[in-house]
Amino acid sequence: MRTFSRLAELAALEGQEIGRSGWVEVAQSHIDLFARATGDAQWIHVDPARAATGPFGATVAHGFLTLSLLSELFAGAVAFGDVRMSLNYGLNRVRFPSPVPVGSRLRALCVLDRFEPIDGGAQLTHTVTIEREGGAKPACVAEWVTRHHV
Repeated sequence: MRTFSRLAELAALEGQEIGRSGWVEVAQSHIDLFARATGDAQWIHVDPARAATGPFGATVAHGFLTLSLLSELFAGAVAFGDVRMSLNYGLNRVRFPSPVPVGSRLRALCVLDRFEPIDGGAQLTHTVTIEREGGAKPACVAEWVTRHHV
């Protein structure tokens, strides 16, 4: 994790990597809970026996489950000493280049694309690449906009 004592330090880091998270494992229990919460119980996610004979050889995480890990992964990659509140402002672009088989370990690489001062803080646009350990392609690439208030 990379810690910045002040949010304003990021203004000079546009275009640079600002942090990398640790690894997070995606267990079948996470997939099952996400399926229940969202109502998406497609067999490829929740039926290990059937998924074993499917295209990926195992169950796979929902794309939206992978995307929902952005908050946890970002919090494990970057911290700001003077920020009292951070908000998800939205996503500009999201892609899922490869599946996330059950048991995969994921981490995030965070690049700061844009730092924009706003009243009381800054709006940050990041490209977050969620890497799968041993994977040739990322599991997810998202352009994420967050607002941070000091």
